[in-house]
Amino acid sequence: MTPKPATGRPMRSDDIVYLRSVEDPQVSPDGTAVAYVVVTPRLAENRYDRRIWIQSLKDDDAQPLTGGGKERLVRWAPNGKNLTFVSDSEDGWSEIFSLPTNGVGERQLVARWWGRITEVQWSPDGSKIAFLARTPDETQYGAAGSQISGAEMPARRLHRLIYRLNGVGWTFDRPVQLYVLNADGDTQPRALTEGPWSVEGLAWSPTSEEIAFVSARHDDSDLDLCNDLWTVEVANRSNLKRLTNSTTALHSPAWSPDGSKIAYYLNPTPLESPRHKRIAVFELASNSQTVLTSELDRTCSPFGSPTSPCWSNSAIVFGVEDQGNVHLYGIDSSDSGSAPERLVDGDVWVSEWSVSGNTLAYVASSATTLPELFVRTDFVPHARSFGLGTAIQSVSDGGRSDDRLVTKLSEALVNEIDVAEPIEFTAISSDGSAVQCWALLPRGFEAGRSYPTLLNVHGGPFTQYGNHLFDEFQFQSAAGFGVLYCNPRGSSGYSEAWGRAIRFPQAKSDPGSGWGGVDFQDVMACVDEAMRRFDWIDEDRLGILGGSYGGYMTSWAIGHTDRFKAALSERACNNLLTMEHSADIAGFVRSYVGVSHLDDPGAYMDHSPVNFLKAIKTPTLILHSELDLRCPIAQAEELFVGLRLLGQRPEFVRFVDETHELTRSGSPKHRKERAEIVLEWFSRHLK
Repeated sequence: MTPKPATGRPMRSDDIVYLRSVEDPQVSPDGTAVAYVVVTPRLAENRYDRRIWIQSLKDDDAQPLTGGGKERLVRWAPNGKNLTFVSDSEDGWSEIFSLPTNGVGERQLVARWWGRITEVQWSPDGSKIAFLARTPDETQYGAAGSQISGAEMPARRLHRLIYRLNGVGWTFDRPVQLYVLNADGDTQPRALTEGPWSVEGLAWSPTSEEIAFVSARHDDSDLDLCNDLWTVEVANRSNLKRLTNSTTALHSPAWSPDGSKIAYYLNPTPLESPRHKRIAVFELASNSQTVLTSELDRTCSPFGSPTSPCWSNSAIVFGVEDQGNVHLYGIDSSDSGSAPERLVDGDVWVSEWSVSGNTLAYVASSATTLPELFVRTDFVPHARSFGLGTAIQSVSDGGRSDDRLVTKLSEALVNEIDVAEPIEFTAISSDGSAVQCWALLPRGFEAGRSYPTLLNVHGGPFTQYGNHLFDEFQFQSAAGFGVLYCNPRGSSGYSEAWGRAIRFPQAKSDPGSGWGGVDFQDVMACVDEAMRRFDWIDEDRLGILGGSYGGYMTSWAIGHTDRFKAALSERACNNLLTMEHSADIAGFVRSYVGVSHLDDPGAYMDHSPVNFLKAIKTPTLILHSELDLRCPIAQAEELFVGLRLLGQRPEFVRFVDETHELTRSGSPKHRKERAEIVLEWFSRHLK
């Protein structure tokens, strides 16, 4: 591949201000407008600005509805004349506001809640608003607005394994509950659920008489990781019904327009990871569940996407991860012979979507563009006729004429900065398996020269790299590094067998190599094939880095090869034995191993990087956030202390007041500082 001439400047760490994105598209009830949120990093103020916009599809006019701040969860009233949204204040309150969509009139405060509101929905008849919010135990935290100080707070009493959550903190004494109030705000919120069990998902029945939600309310839910679909009557909360049988895990319910079914994402075996999430419907008349996507060998709940399955008449619209892309699919729930069909395909990454009337709106990005809003106004799903021919082919070109590019957030970025384009290639692993890989040329590339090159490993492990703009790769390329990345076995986006290949040998079902087995072979095959294809890679100046599971693979790799001359192990899980009982997701590692760490601790240690510390000679940077509960910071401390006691000189960087999400949603200043630390480290050791 011949690189295109550089016309702009290289990307710098402070260019985080250009990384704007569209979130939460919501099509109006009549399909003639789309409301959405634009998120803009503000480096000087060290915050994210969130502004609500409305795009008219009649006259192509876009107007900001709010002045910017912390607005989110924008939702249309059923009559289309009002929008509600949530605004978060600096003092810990969440406020629900209603605002006329014509721009005439002031915002009206509908409800004010001490703590974070996580979801909002209008009732179909427009009379009520339901929301989900954490409800702190007042004996533990104090009354609303007057929190008890830590020095005077009572001791916590724990009885279950899952009691806190990364980025959220304590959860067992702050469960999410379901509330409802009149839409005009003239009543106080009324709780429809209570007790120590949290609620997830919120779906009104078409009659506005019931609400469906998901909750794990059985005694051993922290051991089996299962939950259930529930309904509750709005007029009488005592009429609470469990619809499923506590043997699976599901999330994000959506009630069908005719009221006969509830759709959701289904994990059939939560204790046997990984599994493809499937689209399932619960039929209320027969009290039975039907899985609609059993024959589609891809996961149907893209990692990180907050969107529930969307109904359009009898059809359901959902996202599918596929070989580095995220596409939109549809399936007709009324036709037992219906097969899923693609609605949006190509080299794209669809992150959110919304359907109303004949309008489909979705947010999509590519490897060289930011998340942008697209709209299709002739969307009329029928059985076996979802309009496959109107699928967009290139987000970077604005899509085909069938799908309108609404926002142009990428223009400011690509007009000033040279964005590196990936080169896709295939590596053949040691057992003959084909691994999808990509490379980015270093900025200023000249034929005949060799360059230091960085191998990146994604987290998860059941996630994927692919066709969306990733700022970390762009920073690395702009700094003069070649960039490699791939989707080894264990990744999502491929067959379920591909994802389950790294289940542990001790697992009773589908035993595999365990972490650090065929996945390690695959990432090394990526390096080998890249070396064969690209003469610009300097074999003596290779680096490796990754976060979370990618940090695990980094720590594992440098304990099993000396090919890398520098490494960055970030927010890693380095000791699977201690990880199993200290992370906020107790049972996650066990779901791969197949046996408890109490029954076979050796199975966990055999695949733990800390078991191979004496073999590590590679200069290692260890980076972690002090509030990380997903991979607690003790995981980093074990690696650091062990290497230092062995006479090595690792560097340990700890970020204050950040969580596992530092690289995605950490404070803008910390994200900038982190990027500079990473580039300085590899420049010092590889240049």
